[in-house]
Amino acid sequence: MRTVERYISRQLRFPVIAAILALTAVAMLSQSLNQLDVIVERGQSAWVLLKITFLALPQLTSLVFPIAIFVGTLVALNRLHNEHEIVACYASGMSLWRIASPVLRLGVYITMLSLAVNLFIQPAASRLMRQELYAVKTDLASSLIREGDFSTTQSGLTIYVQRIDQNGLLRQIFIRTPGGDGMDRTYSAKEGRILRKDGTSSLVMRKGSMQQVSDKGVLNHLTFEEYAFDITNYFSSDDFLHYKESDRWMHELFYPNMAMDWERGNWKKLFAEGHSRLASPLYNIAFVMLATLGVLGGRFSRSGYTKRIMIVSAIAAGVRILGFGVEAACNNSAGMNFMQYLVPLALIFMCAKAIYKNDRVKGAKSSTQLVELSPLSSGGQSR
Repeated sequence: MRTVERYISRQLRFPVIAAILALTAVAMLSQSLNQLDVIVERGQSAWVLLKITFLALPQLTSLVFPIAIFVGTLVALNRLHNEHEIVACYASGMSLWRIASPVLRLGVYITMLSLAVNLFIQPAASRLMRQELYAVKTDLASSLIREGDFSTTQSGLTIYVQRIDQNGLLRQIFIRTPGGDGMDRTYSAKEGRILRKDGTSSLVMRKGSMQQVSDKGVLNHLTFEEYAFDITNYFSSDDFLHYKESDRWMHELFYPNMAMDWERGNWKKLFAEGHSRLASPLYNIAFVMLATLGVLGGRFSRSGYTKRIMIVSAIAAGVRILGFGVEAACNNSAGMNFMQYLVPLALIFMCAKAIYKNDRVKGAKSSTQLVELSPLSSGGQSR
C-alpha cells in the first residue's frame, strides 16, 4: 500500500507545482502592472520594477497557495479516477482515507510552508519593498527631471534636459538656481549624470559653463571641464518611512507600542493582520480536502465529475470571499478575530465528516456484497 501512496503522491506533485507557478506568474504580472508608474512617472529602471515585484510575492502566497493546491488536486485526482486507478485502489482494499492520505500530507506540507512564509519571509520582504518604494518616492531628482521639459522645484530651482539616454546620461543640461536680490546663477553643460552617495545627490556636469550677474551688473562667466553640483537641498522631501501592517513582525502586530499615535489608533488592524497570518494557511488543508471530496466523495461515474467539481469550486470561491469579508470586519472589531480561524476550520470539519461518511458507506456496501455472495457460493458448492 505504501507503493500506491507514493505513486499517488508523485502524480499530485506536477499539477500542484504547475498550478503554483502559473498563478505566481499571473500574480507577478498583476503586481508589475500596478507598479508600472515606478518606471513611467518616477523614471526608475526596469531592475527596480522587478525588485519591487519579487518582494511583493510573499504577501500573495496566502492567496496563491490555496487556489493552486485546489486546482492541482482536482486535476490529478480526476485524471487518476478517469483512468480507473482509483477504482483499482478500492478493489485492492484501500479505504477512501488511505487513498486521500497522500493528498492530505501534501496539504499539510504546503500549510507549513505558507505559515513559515507568513511569519518570517513576508515581513522581511515587505520591509525591503517598503524601503525601495520610499527611496523611489523620495528620489525627486529622477521624478522631476523630464526629457525636453523645464521643471521647477518648490525651492525655485529650474532644470532642463534635452535628452536622457537609457544608461541615465543627461544631454544638454540647463540649470537656474535662485539667488538673493535676483542674483540668479545659471549652469549649462553638454552632458551630466546624477550620482548618489551617503544620502546625498550630486549632478556631475561635464564640458559646461556657469554664468552669474554680480550686484554691480557685471556678468561673471566660468567654463569648466567637470563640475559637481549638489542638488540635495533643492530636492528635499518631508516624507518619512512608515511600515504598514503587512510589513511588521508578529510581535509588533500583537504587542503594538501604544505610545505611538498611529499604533494606538490602528491596533485593531494590527491584531487582524496577525491573526490573518496565522489563520490563512488553514485554507490550504481546507481546499485540498474539498478537492478530494469533489472527486472521490461520491459514486463512480463514467461521464466524469464536472457537476461535482463545479459545486466544490463554487464552495471554495464562496468560502474564500467570506474569509476576506471576515478579515475586513476584524479591522474594526477585535472580538471577531476568532472568525478568521472558524471559517477554514468549519470547512475542514465538514469535509472530514463527508469523507468519513462516504468511506463508511463504501465499507458497508462491500460488507453487504460479501454477505450476499456467501450463500450463493455455499449453494453452488453443495450442488
